[in-house]
Amino acid sequence: MKGRTLWEIGGFIAGGVLIVFGVVAIFLGVTGYTTTRDAIRDEGITFGSADDPAVAKHASQWAGEQVATGDQARAFAKIMREHTLGITGGLTYAQMGRYQSAAKHDDPAGTSDEEAAAMDESGQPISNGARNTWVTETALTTALNVSYMAERLSVFGMVVGVALLLTGIGLVILAFAVFGRRERAKEAVRSTAPITAG
Repeated sequence: MKGRTLWEIGGFIAGGVLIVFGVVAIFLGVTGYTTTRDAIRDEGITFGSADDPAVAKHASQWAGEQVATGDQARAFAKIMREHTLGITGGLTYAQMGRYQSAAKHDDPAGTSDEEAAAMDESGQPISNGARNTWVTETALTTALNVSYMAERLSVFGMVVGVALLLTGIGLVILAFAVFGRRERAKEAVRSTAPITAG
């Protein structure tokens, strides 16, 4: 009997804990979701027109609109990557040298050899502007992609919260069912017990 009572109490406690965790997870998910969207909107990023091939490819449905969601932030990051590839002649950061080439000033490939680099007035190698553009692009697109990830994680947190909440409610109902059955059985035994005269 004592062991059974402990199981019932444990069911109530476990159910209650899961309900609390579920509510907290849902609250944190909603907070993360709204915070992410507010932060994206605060940046004031706007898609270009659909005449831009990159916009037409990745975000034609949002052309001219402000970036306000994680999906839009991810699409804008793809657009930025295409624009940067256009500037660098299709070369990525790792494919370009640190310096501007002395032999080919307009070549985005540049060089990492200081001896072959173009020099400024003070005799220092000139940094490769196309490569520097990739540094800026990487920082900005990473922030945009993190916004997308943060929004997806917030949605996941809300889904987990709902699952925990429902599981907790189920455990409490189960504990009530077991506890109620035991009480009903006790009352049935009491009502059928013979009354003895004293």
